[in-house]
Amino acid sequence: MIDQPRSLLAAAAALRAGEITSVALTESALATADRLDGRLGVYLTRLDDQARAAAARADREFAAGLDRGPLHGIPVGVKDSIALAGTPTTAQSLVSDPEFHGGRDAPVVARLRAAGAVLTGKTTLMEFGIGLPDAAKPFPVPRHPRDPARWPGGSSSGSASGVAAGMFLAGIGSDTAGSIRMPAAFCGVTGLIPTYGRVPAAGCVPLGPSLDRVGPLAHGALDCAAVLAALTSFTLPRLDEGLTGLRIGVVREHHFPAHGDPAVAPAFDAALHVLTGLGAELTEVRLPLWPELITATLVTAECEGLAYHRDRLGTRWADYTVAARGLLANGALVSGADYVQAQRVRRAGRAAVAALFDEVDVLACPTASTGAPPLSALTTPAGHQDNDGLFGLLHTPYWNSVRNPVLALPMGRTAEDLPLSLQLAGPDFGEELLIRVGAAFQEHTDWHRPLSTVEDLA
Repeated sequence: MIDQPRSLLAAAAALRAGEITSVALTESALATADRLDGRLGVYLTRLDDQARAAAARADREFAAGLDRGPLHGIPVGVKDSIALAGTPTTAQSLVSDPEFHGGRDAPVVARLRAAGAVLTGKTTLMEFGIGLPDAAKPFPVPRHPRDPARWPGGSSSGSASGVAAGMFLAGIGSDTAGSIRMPAAFCGVTGLIPTYGRVPAAGCVPLGPSLDRVGPLAHGALDCAAVLAALTSFTLPRLDEGLTGLRIGVVREHHFPAHGDPAVAPAFDAALHVLTGLGAELTEVRLPLWPELITATLVTAECEGLAYHRDRLGTRWADYTVAARGLLANGALVSGADYVQAQRVRRAGRAAVAALFDEVDVLACPTASTGAPPLSALTTPAGHQDNDGLFGLLHTPYWNSVRNPVLALPMGRTAEDLPLSLQLAGPDFGEELLIRVGAAFQEHTDWHRPLSTVEDLA
């Protein structure tokens, strides 16, 4: 077994330099899963034989002079709400249709294959992208790579935890209200939601189709950019332009609640200091329609989720997890007029946020006001999701009501040495700018370097 490079692009460079092979890289990733997955619950389905065959094919192609791009020969995990041919799509639920999408690859999976990625398996999530871990159901409970008593975030839990633990070098997730950015924040990796519609969500089990996005998780911003380039026509940005004169709008309002972790504010200020040291100019701003757009995200997700699940909720209520069915059933309490009003708020919010980008180039705020919580803290005594506690400390849902791309990247640690995260938002189709800022920040910080895992701490 080799010492596996933990950065996607470092591994890509080593492959092309002949320092490693895709087979060796893949065997190392699979061996890491053998050692750790029993404690971390990253995988729902492992595809070891397929991964080994894909890695051997990548090595043959490299030997023949064929280079499919930076993902060629790289181990990648895929969230199990995204269809992968020949593999059930469970969405971590007893009521899902395993032949979802006709048993075909989702477009993002087909593009990963075309890019030469080595698909290692389907990763854990929250049931249908909502709710909470439920040990009463016959699925692994995803756990934090540093402390299995903690939650890695959701719903793209396994994709984030697997990257952090070294089981693959990139993960694919989906995000309806924070499901890429929250686990990225808790696990100390980087996550990107592209501009709405830029990456096809077809073949991904829907939660809120007008909100859902598919995107990458990896150690660094440039790694995420490499994945995005395989999924779209995105080209990697130039990094020699620096950040001189870049206008960063600093968002503080609503992001530092009294019950948040006290380490967030100094970590955020330190991150801003790094950016100003690179030439960026800071301006304090307020996000328009903050509570209205968060409410619009929740109303939209509940209504569109209920529309997809209505029939099955009526016939298989007990097969859903308590938290998932409760949130979906909330959609029945929202009137058609409420849903229409939520969409009106979203349109107004898009216009207001677009106007804000006339004044600044990028917006910066914390991704969450807490580190990864204990699994025991996720529910109230009645077993329901505690929205006024933990979920009031997450600052992701606002951005799903609008179209903007958002990058979450590590910015510090709590007193318990748990990751904290910086959230950067850009104008529509501003992914190149976000990657440039994120890469510059990560060139001058070490927070995105791999965490110690349970194996390292044992």
